[in-house]
Amino acid sequence: MSNPDIRLVDWDDPIAVELRAAMDRDVGPRYADRFEKQDPARQRELNTAFAIDPADMKATFVLFADDRPVAHAALRRLGDEWELKRLVTLPEQRGKGYSRALIERVEAEVVARGGHRIILQTGDRQPEAVALYLKLGYRPIPIYEPYVVFAESLCFARDLP
Repeated sequence: MSNPDIRLVDWDDPIAVELRAAMDRDVGPRYADRFEKQDPARQRELNTAFAIDPADMKATFVLFADDRPVAHAALRRLGDEWELKRLVTLPEQRGKGYSRALIERVEAEVVARGGHRIILQTGDRQPEAVALYLKLGYRPIPIYEPYVVFAESLCFARDLP
């Protein structure tokens, strides 16, 4: 990693918003056939499951490398759980340890807030994400709310010290 600097920002910070948009541009096409051309009721169900209420977002981090924003992760309070959300590293910056650094920062935030476990949801068309989570000690768990409407969800948890 070259000069990584992880900064806490607001959920609606323009840089964070752009990194999440970059994630959508990268990952969205992988699932397009599962989300497009759905009947209206199913589309509403999926939109509701994947919606994020900014009030539930408790911390948003952007990783800068050489003063350029290259990665993003957020922490959401989901009921009694802490959830890792919207982890993304720009494609040209992958393989440099940035996602791992952000996950460690989010996990530290959970512990600082008194939490002892973190959960996350990803999809079956993101094998690189699954490989990273498993490498970092996350274990598969059953699909949890609100993602139960998306059977292709892969959910993980990690107990924290």
